[in-house]
Amino acid sequence: MQALTADQYARLRQLAEAWRDCHLKAAKREPHFNPRLGVDALCFQPHAYEEDRQGLLGALVTPVSLSLVLVPDEPDVLRSAEQLILSLPSGAYPFVREFVSEANGWWRCELLDDLSDVGSLQAGSRLAQQLMERVMTPATETP
Repeated sequence: MQALTADQYARLRQLAEAWRDCHLKAAKREPHFNPRLGVDALCFQPHAYEEDRQGLLGALVTPVSLSLVLVPDEPDVLRSAEQLILSLPSGAYPFVREFVSEANGWWRCELLDDLSDVGSLQAGSRLAQQLMERVMTPATETP
């Protein structure tokens, strides 16, 4: 695993805060809103994707969902495509473009849309770690 730079951590924190500022009010109206969870960008690693582009791939935990997120190194790339299919070791995942502020955003693939039974921030972090382990492990064929 490659460690992220301080600037990369700061960017992920800013994006998570922007999601919170943009979506938290609406999320609180969802029936499966979990007040024990915050918004956190976790387990991010550098990731190469289409046409030799670079970004950061990881998990986004919110009070309502757990998603895979790809943050492009060049934010302008988001303006060129609304959707992205990302091939990962466990399979292909459909991502949709999501802006969390006027100038910043990511591609997001929601995997769990109900985290109401997650008991704590720590449990949410463990869930994000498990998600990333499964996504980055090749799918095994069953006989």
